[in-house]
Amino acid sequence: MRLQAAAIGLIGLLLASCALTADIVPKDGPTGEAVRKDAEVYVLAPAEPLSYAFVQLSPPTVNLVNRATEASVPRFYNLPASSSSKSEIALAAGDVVSLTVFEARAGGLFIPAEASVRPGNFVQIAAQQIDSQGQINVPYAGNVSIAGMTPREAAAVISSRLASRAIEPQTVISVVERRSHDVSVLGEVTSPVRFFMDPGGIRLLAAIARAGGPKQPAYESIVTLQRKGVTQQALLSTVVKDPSQNIQLAPGDSVFVSREPKAFLAFGATSDTSGANGGVSRRFVFDTDNYSLAEGIARAGGLDQTRADPKAVFVLRFEKRSVLSTLGVDTSIYPQDLVPTVYSVDLSRPEGFFMMNNFYLRHLDMVVVADKPLTDIQKLLVVLQTASTIMSNVGSARYNLEYPLTVTGSSSTSLTGH
Repeated sequence: MRLQAAAIGLIGLLLASCALTADIVPKDGPTGEAVRKDAEVYVLAPAEPLSYAFVQLSPPTVNLVNRATEASVPRFYNLPASSSSKSEIALAAGDVVSLTVFEARAGGLFIPAEASVRPGNFVQIAAQQIDSQGQINVPYAGNVSIAGMTPREAAAVISSRLASRAIEPQTVISVVERRSHDVSVLGEVTSPVRFFMDPGGIRLLAAIARAGGPKQPAYESIVTLQRKGVTQQALLSTVVKDPSQNIQLAPGDSVFVSREPKAFLAFGATSDTSGANGGVSRRFVFDTDNYSLAEGIARAGGLDQTRADPKAVFVLRFEKRSVLSTLGVDTSIYPQDLVPTVYSVDLSRPEGFFMMNNFYLRHLDMVVVADKPLTDIQKLLVVLQTASTIMSNVGSARYNLEYPLTVTGSSSTSLTGH
């Protein structure tokens, strides 16, 4: 008891000397007391605590919340339609086309009556670019507007314009070079590219493949699509798994692939003191599409056997009011759409592990494992034991000073030199 009293006295002495050592002991920044003391204006937290919802996990609760988690994954919906309803890409200003006109027999508009003059029953018209008005010039037909038509539709129009002068004309239009209907694929892809769409069109995954594929894993790659002033996003792994998300691109679309990894935070009585995060960071990045609470706690090292309370494992997040209302929570006291929510699971019971393994984490969820009720007492005992050890060492050193060791021999000499 005398030794413990001395230890407590030593702790008090150390605390009293903090002011004397403030300028001697290295530190990373000012103390909290210094920051508070030098402030000219104080804005204190309101007396009313933050209100939050507390939800005990059960199988029905897990299923409902998981559906909300899956629905929160970004995906494409109600995108503006392409400017053309046709499956084939239409001609547009800037495209270079060539025309070939066939006649049924010689003696018509393009084929001379003398068969020996020129072989064949067709004439090739030089390639030309569709102008800004969407027109090309066809001999004996004048300026013909073909923008917005497919090559087959444009050929039929030209043939009808020549029918009064040529003998049963048939026209074939070939696209020499596409200079309209471009698509850009940028961002976290191997080779960012801008290309012009083929007449048959192209889907999203094929366009990304044309850019060399994504640099990052699909589960942390977000695809942003810009179309007609509208921007939407989808997770690349969702596009891969759901064929309906592999949308048909429209002329003028811009596709941007970005890396946006999801992560969760772990606090409290977990056992991760080293591992991949070096014992400092408590932020863990997802390495798959869905991450369960069980995987998250295992990633953080599991529960600390000496500190953790298995009945007090929590997941803190902002949940939508609509989801909480479905769970039976009275949300009338919350004016905002996102409500601070604490999900709790009891790991002292076997069913708690099954629910934990099925409960999906979300981006920036906080996993908190509370300490046992007696943990603070255990910590205090450790401090007292450490202080006791210090006092014991101090007492031994004092004893050696009062009774210095002497060396015996032919002439006894004290180590102090007396």
